[in-house]
Amino acid sequence: MSQPTPPFNALAARRLREALGMAPGHVAYGIRAGFGLAHVTPDTVTAWERGLVAPTGGELTALAGALWCTPAELLGAARTLREHRLARGIASEDIARAVGIEHRAYLQMEERDAWKGNERQSATLARLLDLSPEAFSTVMGRDDRLTELLTFAVTARWQPYVKPIAKLVPLAHRHIEPALESLHEEYQGRMAATLVWGDSGDTGESGRAFLAEIRSLFWARVGSNQA
Repeated sequence: MSQPTPPFNALAARRLREALGMAPGHVAYGIRAGFGLAHVTPDTVTAWERGLVAPTGGELTALAGALWCTPAELLGAARTLREHRLARGIASEDIARAVGIEHRAYLQMEERDAWKGNERQSATLARLLDLSPEAFSTVMGRDDRLTELLTFAVTARWQPYVKPIAKLVPLAHRHIEPALESLHEEYQGRMAATLVWGDSGDTGESGRAFLAEIRSLFWARVGSNQA
């Protein structure tokens, strides 16, 4: 099975090359000479920069080396566990060793995009990859459960859901509480307006739209609380 390519930023690659005064041929030569990737030609580099194909993980590391930059500078927003690791330029063996997981088992977690580590291992992984609370939730596969809890919190009473949410995301209660209270008040206000102006044609669409974006709204409120 071929590995999925990371979210490559083709424009960044071209700009970095041009800033160094290098032609695609210079980059290709550097990759072949420095990293032993004999298949990389000037046409390969050009195809990467035009977004026709994306480099694999090994090619990305080599390209970063040839351009004197970090892999993260050649990536878009990382989404998966593997993409976050590539962005940090850390070998999978080093991650597995640091968190205390057999290497093959760790690679399976990356391939399936399903993290199975315990709380201590999760905390170590978050530190190594410098994951934000939002990225941590996504990488750990907790987004669906978080969305469910947030929905309950805004449609019922928000207070009982502070602790369950705190178990999912690495945030202190003092950051979760004001975010939940704010979201709850806004949702309830929208629903109250629907009842008052029900004959205007709004049959709860405003509330449904709010719930559809609840997780994004939560992270935005948390961010403003921490600012």
